[in-house]
Amino acid sequence: MHSSLAVTLQGLPLGLTAIKFWTRDKFHGCNALKKKVNPTRVPIEKKESIRWLENLRQSTALLHDPQRCVHIGDRESDIYELFCTAQQLGTHFLVRTCVDRLAGDGTGTIADEMQQVPSQGLHRIQVRNKKGELSEAVLEIRYCRLVVLPPIGKQKHYPKLILTAIHAQERGTPRGRDRIDWKLLTDLPVGSRQQAIEKLTWYSLRWKIETFHKILKSGCKAEESKLRTAERLVNLVAVLCILSWRIFWMTMINRSLPEAAPDLAFTSLELRLLDALVQDNITSGKRKTLSAYLTKVAQLGGYLARATDSPPGNLVMWRGLSRLTDIQLESAVGAQLMGN
Repeated sequence: MHSSLAVTLQGLPLGLTAIKFWTRDKFHGCNALKKKVNPTRVPIEKKESIRWLENLRQSTALLHDPQRCVHIGDRESDIYELFCTAQQLGTHFLVRTCVDRLAGDGTGTIADEMQQVPSQGLHRIQVRNKKGELSEAVLEIRYCRLVVLPPIGKQKHYPKLILTAIHAQERGTPRGRDRIDWKLLTDLPVGSRQQAIEKLTWYSLRWKIETFHKILKSGCKAEESKLRTAERLVNLVAVLCILSWRIFWMTMINRSLPEAAPDLAFTSLELRLLDALVQDNITSGKRKTLSAYLTKVAQLGGYLARATDSPPGNLVMWRGLSRLTDIQLESAVGAQLMGN
């Protein structure tokens, strides 16, 4: 399954904009394909990577405003056809590159061009190593607007593009983690260090799709399904995608819109159950916010809600929502039995 998730600049997941299911008939991944043919000579329509273009088209059509959308992808989305498709649709992209493409007049590559670009400033960020320890990384930023050429075998079919390359490379060698070396490519103009940092911040939001997939796999146990047909499996995963999004959305809206009304996320029955199950810690007469009820859900999942605790994460929200759903079903069945 290849999925696309819409998020705001604050990291709030708005929902899935496209999902592509497929099965492999012959080749098992790009490495197996390279043993048979030169992949740069194969039309994009015959590759698995066509899913990137299909999701791009579907997402752009669904959101109805191409100019407002920036399609972000990791190195797997470094596809020249995707760049051209985005241009045709009037939308934007920001991808991490894995291919050192031909640039300028064709005698050099993007890396050659970027070597001539001086450093345009530093940017400090906080990162964690493999042990979870926090440290500071100093990134040297370079950016340049340049002409990017299509692959040699496809230059008759695709035009040259004017794109922006952004390189953010960490100074020194860190301990306990890999050195940060981001090489991004976008159709958006970058004219200042601040705009380059903005694009780096946007790219960091790509990790939201990984969080969504973690909820889908670890929380909803999608990979443990024993269904025997593809149609049934697709139906199940589609429902689990909605559930996974809701858990993720509830976690993040608690951070972006904590003062919103509770009925934005809960039914009246859920609110009554939460009031009965979890004691309020707010002053009498004060309006109960969405954050207060989301915290109650997290407490059902084991969240301690101490003053020094960080906002609840996806795990306790998943556990709490699962428990709330069970209690809600029990109350409905109990009411039905009492009525009979």
